[in-house]
Amino acid sequence: MSVLVTGGAGYIGSVAVERLLAEGEQVVVLDSLVTGHRAAVSKGATFIQGDILDRELVRHALTEHGVDTVMHFAAFIEVPESCENPRKYFQNNIGGAMNTLDAMLDAGVDRFILSSTAAVYGNPDRVPITEDAPARPINPYGLSKRMVEQVLEWYARAHGLRYVSLRYFNAAGATIEHGEAHNPETHLIPNVLLAAEGKKEIVVYGKDWNTPDGTCIRDYIHVVDLAEAHLLAMRRLRNGGGSDCFNLGNGEGYSVLDVVEAARRVTGRDVPLAFGERRAGDPERLIASSDKARRTLGWQPARGHIDTIVHDAWNWRQTHPNGYAG
Repeated sequence: MSVLVTGGAGYIGSVAVERLLAEGEQVVVLDSLVTGHRAAVSKGATFIQGDILDRELVRHALTEHGVDTVMHFAAFIEVPESCENPRKYFQNNIGGAMNTLDAMLDAGVDRFILSSTAAVYGNPDRVPITEDAPARPINPYGLSKRMVEQVLEWYARAHGLRYVSLRYFNAAGATIEHGEAHNPETHLIPNVLLAAEGKKEIVVYGKDWNTPDGTCIRDYIHVVDLAEAHLLAMRRLRNGGGSDCFNLGNGEGYSVLDVVEAARRVTGRDVPLAFGERRAGDPERLIASSDKARRTLGWQPARGHIDTIVHDAWNWRQTHPNGYAG
């Protein structure tokens, strides 16, 4: 049997593929390469270039390769873009997931792992955020993921599909082979490292938040720890475990200035920055509780310190200065 990884040429998906192969799994990657990179697909994985909106292609991938589990990473993820172009996000993130699920039903595949997001919670009433917090997404990206989760709930009831939804905030870090290469780059840690290379200046939005240093706090999680959680979710389903959702987080957050200082320590370079006004809609503090995942899945994030995360991302940038472009 094999595992189908949709979006396996993307950042988190490529690391999941790397880990699956290391565990001896047969892996099939389906990716359109709209945002992914062919060079990010590990040797040893079968690669199919195509779109999850093509239901027949997905069904063929499932049946041709004897797939028993799907890990679903294929989604657009940029919050500002989702607000400007919600149609794109609903068509791809919801429609693509629906096509994948329907192809699974056609092929008799009943195990599905969703790379979801803690953005389904919107502005939380309290932190750390637990799984029983109200799901009130405030942007089309978060809404698209929540709607897929709701589809999964109904497919589980009606069709016997079993799923795990993994909700997390900020993936960061790298392995030796795989790292973060977006164009344009919108995530803080790779942008801070670009600033350390003298390629840009970091703008910090607000310095008067009610936090120890006045800047927003976020939960950063190493991409390898995320991949490990996906493998544990797969084992849960293969061992007969029921459907569920889990938050993934380190249980503590780091401020924007914490990340900047970590980059200065790791790189030994200055990180130029400027302060701007607060952005509307930015929550002050977002931290996800992972107690349930630790207790139920046995998940233990091993790379949670910000210096470790930044160090691994920096090392990857040194060996891949142009990302996957060469």
